[in-house]
Amino acid sequence: MSCGNPHETPCSEVLDAVYTYLDGEMDRMSYAKVKVHLEECGPCLREFGLEEAVKRLVHKHCGHDPVPADLRQKVLERIEAVRAQMEAG
Repeated sequence: MSCGNPHETPCSEVLDAVYTYLDGEMDRMSYAKVKVHLEECGPCLREFGLEEAVKRLVHKHCGHDPVPADLRQKVLERIEAVRAQMEAG
């Protein structure tokens, strides 16, 4: 996905790093770059909002239970399928 506008950090990189960003698992420099990008890029911010909501929902319903190893991959695949449908529609 790309909004078509030039950014220091490309949209595709930001969206690939959203979970790492949400989990606070990146270094300060990378975190700052993603944050700046999300503040200036509406399409990525909307996508980020969707993924943040999914993460909160999973956390709310799973709590501290062990998460199946393939769950994250299934969720990412489903998000990608929905994203592709939205872009095509």
